[in-house]
Amino acid sequence: MNHELGQFKSDFFKALAHPLRIKILELLAEGDKNVNEIQTIVGSEGSAVSQQLTILRAKNIVVGTKEGNRVVYSLRDPMIAELLQVARQIFNNHLVDTITMLDKFNTADIEK
Repeated sequence: MNHELGQFKSDFFKALAHPLRIKILELLAEGDKNVNEIQTIVGSEGSAVSQQLTILRAKNIVVGTKEGNRVVYSLRDPMIAELLQVARQIFNNHLVDTITMLDKFNTADIEK
């Protein structure tokens, strides 16, 4: 893997490495939204949402389109929604594995 591609991947995943940014991306995967809509849904202050959107825009993960006096945000690439879905599936798989491991551990303790 060349250095530029490695750096791009690293920067991309760093941009995703914040719970509020993930929540914003999950919302935008459902459809375009403006800052006020995002703020209302996530229950966060507008400044926090705007700050996270700025980071996502800087990394070309979301785009903002001016509509009247509002900016409507959308995912730059619809595959980001797929990436989030795959990440959720990986998390669920790990969760199932952890639950299975704990069940085996608890069963072993009961049998002692």
